[in-house]
Amino acid sequence: MRLAFGCVSDAIRLLYCDQSDEKSIENMDLFNISEIKRKKGGDIEIKFFDRLKALEKLQQLCDEKDALTGASLYSAIAQSACALKEDGLE
Repeated sequence: MRLAFGCVSDAIRLLYCDQSDEKSIENMDLFNISEIKRKKGGDIEIKFFDRLKALEKLQQLCDEKDALTGASLYSAIAQSACALKEDGLE
């Protein structure tokens, strides 16, 4: 969820941060960053994790959860029907 919906404002703040300000860097949320490079000219390159892939994985997890929930609900109904049939309460 953090990769798909997380905020990147701290990463933008990092681009404009002074190198001597280490304390503020420690408090930044940089979870969505996959790579940081400092180039020779002092420029910083930041690469982020792919939000679309994270959303696809979340969708897969939701689909799997729905399938398991649906299967367990069906199983519970089937077991109840069998129990009623055995008790002669059809």
